[in-house]
Amino acid sequence: MRSRLFTPGPTRIPDAVRAATAQPLPYHRGPEFKKIFLETLDQLKYFFQTQHQVLVLTCSGTGGMEACVTNLLGHGDRVLAIEGGKFGERWAEISRAFGLEVISMKLEWGKSPEPEELKKLLQQSVNVRAVFCTHSETSTGARADIQALSEIVHAHSEALFIVDGITSVGVLPFYFDQWQIDACVSGSQKGAMSPPGLALVALNPRAWQRHALANLPRYYFDFTAARTAAQEGNTSWTPAITAILGLAESLCRIRHKGLEHYWQHYAHLASATRAGMQALHLEILPQHPSAALTAVKAPAGIDGREIVKTLRERFGATVAGGQGHLKGKIFRVTHMGAYDYLDMIAIMSAVELTLSALGWKIELGAGLTAMQQAYHQQLQE
Repeated sequence: MRSRLFTPGPTRIPDAVRAATAQPLPYHRGPEFKKIFLETLDQLKYFFQTQHQVLVLTCSGTGGMEACVTNLLGHGDRVLAIEGGKFGERWAEISRAFGLEVISMKLEWGKSPEPEELKKLLQQSVNVRAVFCTHSETSTGARADIQALSEIVHAHSEALFIVDGITSVGVLPFYFDQWQIDACVSGSQKGAMSPPGLALVALNPRAWQRHALANLPRYYFDFTAARTAAQEGNTSWTPAITAILGLAESLCRIRHKGLEHYWQHYAHLASATRAGMQALHLEILPQHPSAALTAVKAPAGIDGREIVKTLRERFGATVAGGQGHLKGKIFRVTHMGAYDYLDMIAIMSAVELTLSALGWKIELGAGLTAMQQAYHQQLQE
């Protein structure tokens, strides 16, 4: 039985990217690597849709989030964290770990932040130095209207707007410069379709100005050191060379087909998958779903962990379960990465058979039929 990965990170990577990571390792201070790294930095500007510097840090996306906190804020600063899931909560947890005063905008998991609610909270709060938001909340599958939220932040405060774009950049329409985002973190193992190990951080001039005033402790994650080294095609410390080789190949592929191709492709896969799940009388969790993944409520009387376990053991298909208080209540299927329509057909078939085996009364093939009809309609539009 062949294993199939349908988790929202790490995602399936293209064969060419996997082959790139098998190359002999270049010396990370030598001319060969410098050339690759400089080209990759240039491609990252396209990936984020920015003219500004993008930093590459050897760590997970969470490391990039912590770096934004320590590099852009000062002792005792007041920040606002939009918390609608596990990763929105992470912004608040990191901020508290560094002694910041956190105002929480708490949402029911699965809900998306309303710009007017953010506006009210900002008007009630004084001297908020940063607003943290998650574009695509991986724990719930919910999508935020980042453009509208950015407009609110800049119209009603002097705060930096700092975005977790870890499962959105490269997956959803995203315009760093046009939407006036001050800082954004992504990760190599999501929309960039390459191995884990790299955090990607885009910063605008406003963020760099705030960085000059920031006084929280940092050493390894120092943006000035990273930018200075990058200008020479270097990294501050020994980088994840293999991950960068894979990222370089993947970004070239993305640039060749165009971001719009991937944005539309993921939207089609997600829409068809949601149609299939709903045809099985399953409920989609988020109010405004992200195309990065589909988060599905487990049927009444069935533990979502059993769905995840049966898919893995019987079909070799690994999906993600719920996090936090959603453990056992949902399962999550990714669309971002090197997936196509036939991959979604495969996981839908496995879901149908799994639910049937666990006692959920469904008509086998109902999800597949609805999925095919939805996908066919999209191709006609």
